[in-house]
Amino acid sequence: MADAPFTLFNSLTRQPEPFQPVHEGEARVYTCGPTVYNYPHIGNMRAYVFADVLGRTLSFKGYKLTHVINITDVGHLTDDADAGEDKMEQMAAAKAQSIWDIAKHYTEAYWADVKALNIRQPAHWSVATDYIEEMLAFAAGIADKHCYELDSGLYFDVSTVDDYGHLARAVTEEGEARIAAVEGKRNAADFAIWRKTPAGEKRQMEWDSPWGKGAPGWHLECSVMSGKLLGFPFDIHTGGIDHREIHHPNEIAQNQAFCCSDGLDVAANSGARIWMHNNFLVERSGKMSKSSGEFLRLQLLIDKGYHPLAYRMMCLQAHYRSELEFSWDGLGAALTRLKRMVMQAERLIDVDEAEAETASAHPKFAALVGKFDSAISDDLGTPIALTALEEVLAVKKVDAGIKRAIVAKMDAVLGLGLLALNRTDFRIRPKGVETSEAEIGKALERRKQARAAKDFAASDAIRDELSACGVDVMDGDPLGWEWKLTG
Repeated sequence: MADAPFTLFNSLTRQPEPFQPVHEGEARVYTCGPTVYNYPHIGNMRAYVFADVLGRTLSFKGYKLTHVINITDVGHLTDDADAGEDKMEQMAAAKAQSIWDIAKHYTEAYWADVKALNIRQPAHWSVATDYIEEMLAFAAGIADKHCYELDSGLYFDVSTVDDYGHLARAVTEEGEARIAAVEGKRNAADFAIWRKTPAGEKRQMEWDSPWGKGAPGWHLECSVMSGKLLGFPFDIHTGGIDHREIHHPNEIAQNQAFCCSDGLDVAANSGARIWMHNNFLVERSGKMSKSSGEFLRLQLLIDKGYHPLAYRMMCLQAHYRSELEFSWDGLGAALTRLKRMVMQAERLIDVDEAEAETASAHPKFAALVGKFDSAISDDLGTPIALTALEEVLAVKKVDAGIKRAIVAKMDAVLGLGLLALNRTDFRIRPKGVETSEAEIGKALERRKQARAAKDFAASDAIRDELSACGVDVMDGDPLGWEWKLTG
């Protein structure tokens, strides 16, 4: 089922490339995970939906996948370029809580969103503070040739490696403009790999080092954990496009220093053969920012009555490298599309393993299977792959078990959970709505009887009664859902 040539867009070379694994039959992937100082917003979660589709596609193409996602619980400053306070320390102070409690709470909130979006568990959740000794060893190994010490910490000299900033195209795209000046730095782009605790201060998270008591830099963490768990070079490094300008170029510089210092004309010198970045989710009201108060997090969507997989559907409808604009109307349309697919999948029956293996060759499905494989193999073309899945669901006069086997294989890549959902899963109670489903059912039955008796006044009264309780009656709903809860 997965015979189409498999190509991925490499941000380092700015072109699509055939996937050629470092280790035969394996795929090793590192994804930059969250800094657990606050709840992730839905724009953050787009990166993990994308990485999940990548991992599922690698499995679909027959590779043994090892996927690592890190949890940053120390070292990420309020400015991505070594300025400001540590985000974790800042939130702990604001909440008057232990930084460890802050990390635990927001890590668990992130994992809840991962589960709600049907994102598969990686092979490793690598937590930064579990790798401090490895970070110290890594830094010590490159310090003599590539670093220098200032009062504020140990800094990496970017002039000591070839092609610094190549990933960001810093020279032509002004990628260095975001980097704040630090007195004593040799080059504007130099960055801290170990930050000393200022004299007279004590941080909740700090460790002894050859350069004084302090904490690792954000960039150091990812180099150490990816190299430790996957080995250099590994296959694919993913993250949001915002990481392409500073964080990932700094990771690459550290990886070059650790491995060889040679130029990026050989992609593997960067630590990974392929670097992939998803584009931004755009929300015009400005509520994506975590500083805006009630920012757009997945729980807000659920509180308004939307199934979280409607957001996954919304992400899949756009290519991961395209900007995606969020709107409530767009989310509603994605929800309707998901409901329609679930309704069609509900009619399918299970099939035995032998039949499932031959299902892809069925004459009514072979072309659609090929369309799906070609789309997903062409740099994760999810919009066309979704269309192919819908076309499979629409095929008539065919064995329901054979169709189910095809749907299962396609959905294993897209991760919508079609065969595990039913229409009642979409009756999510918005925050503040207390009406029970039993009460709604009774009211709808009374309304049905009123309409049969042509007592339209009573029918309208029951509809208004339900509306006041947050229930919209959907007369003539083509999907047959009959009612929905609204916020």
